[in-house]
Amino acid sequence: MSWIILLLAGLFEIGWAVGLKYSDGFTRPLPTLLTVSAMIISVALLGLAMKELPLGTAYAIWTGVGAVGTVIAGVILFGEAVTPMRLASVALIVCGLLGLKLSH
Repeated sequence: MSWIILLLAGLFEIGWAVGLKYSDGFTRPLPTLLTVSAMIISVALLGLAMKELPLGTAYAIWTGVGAVGTVIAGVILFGEAVTPMRLASVALIVCGLLGLKLSH
């Protein structure tokens, strides 16, 4: 169950990262409220997952899921570039996440 909670925490991290862009420097009230809410939920879920998972594993996977998801969201929502170097970098992050999961 802690792995599912950790995955949800990572998804909320993607949500708040994207929300930061939509909040326009915290000048737009609704996106700001949603962003801050996603931040709180994400960190709370991370804390719950850490009750059973090692600190380093949980934190690395949380940030990795957030990083990969945010890159994908940036491409889809904001038309960010898809280059071979970016794809290779994301693939390396995914390999690292899989390695941490398999080594636990």
